[in-house]
Amino acid sequence: MKQRLLAAMLACLLLSGCGAVRTEPVDQESAPTDEPVIAYVPLDDRPDNVERAVYLADSLGYELAMPEADDYRTRLQDQPLNENGTQYGDRADLYEWVLAQEAAGCDRYILSLDQLLSGGLVNSRSLWESEPVTLSDGTTLTEEALLDNLLAALAADADNQVWLLESVMRLAPTVGYDHWDLEGYNALRSYGMAGRPVLEGEKLTISNIEADYRLGSGGTVLALSEFGLEEWEVAEYLSARTRKLSLSDQMLETVSRPGYENFHVLIGIDDSSVEDSIQKNEIAYLRSLLREGDALLSGVDDLAFKAIARLYLDEIGWQGVNVSVRYYGGTEDQPACDYDYQPLTTIMEEHFDFFGLTEADPGAEELRILVLTQPADEAQKAAYYEALIADLNDCRKAGMPVVLIDAGNGTYGTAFHDALTEETELGWLLSYAGFLDMAIVTGTALSHGVARYAFLHHGEQTEATERAFARTLADSILKDFCYKNVVREELIAYIRNDLGGNPDNFWQPAIDLEAVQSRLESGMDAATADVVENLEHSNFISNLESYTERGWGGVELTNYRFPWDRAFEIGMDIRLGEFTQPHEKILGFYYQ
Repeated sequence: MKQRLLAAMLACLLLSGCGAVRTEPVDQESAPTDEPVIAYVPLDDRPDNVERAVYLADSLGYELAMPEADDYRTRLQDQPLNENGTQYGDRADLYEWVLAQEAAGCDRYILSLDQLLSGGLVNSRSLWESEPVTLSDGTTLTEEALLDNLLAALAADADNQVWLLESVMRLAPTVGYDHWDLEGYNALRSYGMAGRPVLEGEKLTISNIEADYRLGSGGTVLALSEFGLEEWEVAEYLSARTRKLSLSDQMLETVSRPGYENFHVLIGIDDSSVEDSIQKNEIAYLRSLLREGDALLSGVDDLAFKAIARLYLDEIGWQGVNVSVRYYGGTEDQPACDYDYQPLTTIMEEHFDFFGLTEADPGAEELRILVLTQPADEAQKAAYYEALIADLNDCRKAGMPVVLIDAGNGTYGTAFHDALTEETELGWLLSYAGFLDMAIVTGTALSHGVARYAFLHHGEQTEATERAFARTLADSILKDFCYKNVVREELIAYIRNDLGGNPDNFWQPAIDLEAVQSRLESGMDAATADVVENLEHSNFISNLESYTERGWGGVELTNYRFPWDRAFEIGMDIRLGEFTQPHEKILGFYYQ
């Protein structure tokens, strides 16, 4: 059956050109037509890797083609399995899908290797031995052969532009997947966080890295009992690290050869710490193999955003832009949360290099980035965010485009978001991020903001690109302001206390899904009202050359859903009314 489906799909693609139907849950209200196509294999089926990536591509005039959703979907423990009978993506289907895109003439690719080689990010942390892949015609390939064949097929066309997305394995596997629970996660994270011998120069090899996995920084074997771990748990964990690092090494060695100049490598660091952890030698080794133009940056769930943005910037011949960054809160010289291994300023600087941003003195910038950090002085919280809001409103009056980053990591509660909603024009921002870990937030905000800034200067605006931009901004603001800090906390308490369930997996034990869905919908209807009103009365920048603004129309939120049947994140559809002439008065904020 799979073989017949592939043959039919390939025949259709050869007739119609590169591209495949985008499948649910992405609402295609703003999808462009007859636009350049990017063949995209996502990290998994969470919203940041699917609908929000679609919105960003649409806003830049691309069409993002993806395989069938079931082929890249992740299921947590005890949840209904995918069609292939597994909890993870179908590597054979994905491999054949990419080859079908190539046969149909596609020449832009963004490919998650965690998905193609492991069936998704979560499974890449638990797959501790190589598993051959059986194709639809019965051919069996080792993981190494599949990787070699795929890269060689795409390298054969010098017109291809291929972005390969990879990750450094995080410090511990996923709670609620495979056999890991919260206790096992915490134990393994502590074990992974412990210092290891630091390897340098010629000693920095995979074999030496693997040999030192079990050693503390002093060179003695770490006692598993001190972490509450058993030998089989650590053996699985370390084998998974070795497998993943070896495949990354193979990929980097391959693209370093002649003929792979059209490949670009982007590696993300997932869940790290400031210690000389088990990741440190892996990061150093992978970084030593990068070519000019490749990058290894903090953040994984934002990899697709970065790749889409950079693909666009490269195609328009981006020369960069002068930016200023202003921090409020006083802790920018520290990691912004427990899962970062670098100070926030360092993460920003590395992303500046990736996007071609040059930091300029105030007054010489073309784009301003405002960042709220965790508060250095708890008593000054309100003063920190009110100073940022004053700066934002000054930028609004002066027509200075702004990227806004909330790196407070929840320390301001709802106060900062409430103040933004009451005192600023949210829909005027170029981009906003604040939902996930701070490394991801940085990459997300800059990807969207820089891409939008560049498109306003170089792109061809259409109703489709404008509506896609508005949807991705609304999605980011509404989920952070309304779901993360309001509805989610109430839902977690309801699931635990009223339903006796697990907010991290609605199937362990099974709970009343309809009741959870109803509570989500009623909670979001109430929590989003003020933010939606703000957006509907906002203007947005439509052209920077002539500085033209347009007014937002209606914002309708529908189809709320839990992609992984857990409370951590939600998906939703955003429908927009017709854009208007610029609003003369924005809730009384600026034009009184």
